[in-house]
Amino acid sequence: MCTKLPKTPLEERLRWVLPIINKNIKLVDAAKVFPGGKRTLERWVADYREYGQKGLIPGSTRPKTQPNETPIRIKERIIELRKETKLCAKKLNYKLKKENIEIHDRTIGKIIKTEGLTRKYRVKKLKYKYVKAPLTKGDLVEIDIKYVPKKLGNKRYYQFTAIDCASRWRYLEIYDDFGNGSAIDFLNRLIKTAKFRVKSVKTDNGSSFTNRYTGYLKSSDPMNPRWHPFDLECRKHNIIHYLIDPGKPAQNGKIERSHRTDQEMFYNRHEFKTVLELKRAIKQWNEEYNNLEHCGLNGLTPNEALLI
Repeated sequence: MCTKLPKTPLEERLRWVLPIINKNIKLVDAAKVFPGGKRTLERWVADYREYGQKGLIPGSTRPKTQPNETPIRIKERIIELRKETKLCAKKLNYKLKKENIEIHDRTIGKIIKTEGLTRKYRVKKLKYKYVKAPLTKGDLVEIDIKYVPKKLGNKRYYQFTAIDCASRWRYLEIYDDFGNGSAIDFLNRLIKTAKFRVKSVKTDNGSSFTNRYTGYLKSSDPMNPRWHPFDLECRKHNIIHYLIDPGKPAQNGKIERSHRTDQEMFYNRHEFKTVLELKRAIKQWNEEYNNLEHCGLNGLTPNEALLI
């Protein structure tokens, strides 16, 4: 027999099998000194004769079944919902619970990742600790403007958006400009439509909402400048108007995040030929959004949060 010490499992098995194959020793005699037993040696010899050296390469010891594996029916339902809604694992879990399917968020995430349904590029974001003040509906409403991605009839349109910070309830309108008149009209429509009293609003420093950076220095009395029409309308309705810091859109984070949802789940999936078609579709989408489960509401929808 070979006196060279084997370095791999294959060499170890060939060290026992080749002498038997070459009829240098009988299998019965080799089994007497083989530590693995006669049946193992017989199996190795049979595998070598049928497959050659490949038959002696050790196979994986990983189990082929898992008693706690997620049923295939639930996996298929998760994949179907993911492709249909593009929602995250947590929001998918909210929908599955309504279908009486109990499963952990991380399990859903692993299934989505295994199927290649996750985003390919992820940017690691810095995490900040913010002190969250408790809010009730109407305490603070964020307002912003989003450009409608594609022109209709060679004309640009604008989406005015308002979102309640406490309930995440939203209100949308489409305008053909973003002037002072459109901003004031949107505010009045919001006040009439909202099921709560709007106590304060927060906007960016755009010319539609303030003249702090465009009119104060041009005023005859910079220390006592003329009020912007939007500010005057807010005072008329006893509404406090807050402004975010310049270049800090994260301070209007809830509405900026909702605009991303609009882009991914509404504008990227639909095309419109006329502005009337767009206005009808935006109302349906707004109703759908207000009935969509939110992570920030622990699985509640904005309409459900309004009832609390």
